Amino acid sequence: MPEITRNPTRSVRIGSVTIGDSNPIAVQSMTATHTRDIDATVEQINSVASAGADVMRVAVDSKKDADALGEIRKQTDANLSVDLQENYRLAELVAPHVDKIRYNPGHLYHHEREKPWKDKVRYLAQIAKDNDCAIRVGVNCGSVDPAKIEKYDPDDSISPMLESAWEHCEFLDSLDMTRYCVSLKDSEPQKVIEVNKRFAERRPDVPLHLGVTEAGMPPDGVIKTRIAFEQLIGAGIGDTIRVSLTVPNSQKFEEIEAGRKILDDIAQGRVRTVVDFGLQTLNIISCPSCSRVENEAFVELAQDVKKMTKYAKDHAITIAVMGCRVNGPGETDDADLGLWCAPNYVNLKKGEESLGAFPYDEILGKLKEELDALIDQQAALT
Repeated sequence: MPEITRNPTRSVRIGSVTIGDSNPIAVQSMTATHTRDIDATVEQINSVASAGADVMRVAVDSKKDADALGEIRKQTDANLSVDLQENYRLAELVAPHVDKIRYNPGHLYHHEREKPWKDKVRYLAQIAKDNDCAIRVGVNCGSVDPAKIEKYDPDDSISPMLESAWEHCEFLDSLDMTRYCVSLKDSEPQKVIEVNKRFAERRPDVPLHLGVTEAGMPPDGVIKTRIAFEQLIGAGIGDTIRVSLTVPNSQKFEEIEAGRKILDDIAQGRVRTVVDFGLQTLNIISCPSCSRVENEAFVELAQDVKKMTKYAKDHAITIAVMGCRVNGPGETDDADLGLWCAPNYVNLKKGEESLGAFPYDEILGKLKEELDALIDQQAALT
């Protein structure tokens, strides 16, 4: 088959790996252990890196996590990216120990709300320069800059993401900080395709990290991700990827295996000619297991939800299962039914409406009641 012509993105070095500028597409994963558990986190980083991960992302949500990262760095040679979560000020503590800093423009508003976002990005850019770090601007459908959301129709989730990403790119450029990449993620493959194509049309020079957020469990999560990757990489868009799967800690290497397999299939021309994920059927989305998850029962719950809801497979209903308080509340809003997990209970939502919090051993029954009610409502309309 003819070789794919890739976008002429600039090169961005992340430790020992360089993305963009026609370098091989890098494959990433993220730890699912609690970062402050140094031994478990080091074991997972080294295990997944041994499976072929080019970069491993680690979440830091507190000073304890930041302190742990210093020791983690001593015990691994893997290229590390830090996910700053909501406290951008942690950057100065962790930057000496990592190769890339990832921040979410929407999360910048959660800390020091009175401070302009440009001041925060200026700080992050300087920290990155001082510590030889790359930056990822991570724009996520469930946590977009609130000022951007207000400007557009509620049904338009893509334009706020694009405006935020372009604005941050332009500001980083003005600071002479060009060692950055961008990610624009959604849980719907078609939206991932559209938002990345539109971004790349305007900024073909910026390397893109591709992913379908909350892709879910295998095999569905791999299929959703493959749909987006085939269309984007086949068009020359994408310089680094992650397949975000809801799997137990011991199976995190499957994200790397899935990513490598998709890339190999695309290179060999083994791709679909028609993209259709069956939008008129039950759609279960769930976030990848990561260190933000406060109760490991989340993974088992996601699996149980998939089993319990099989009887509704022919109904056009979306159920979201989220594992933490960071992304859970916002990223369940667009689902018909949503679960987001706290340490000791699970929050149940119907669209943006909260239906209450329930113990883990009761939530499946409550979910089934609401699912049956939605099925009855759909039947009444037909």
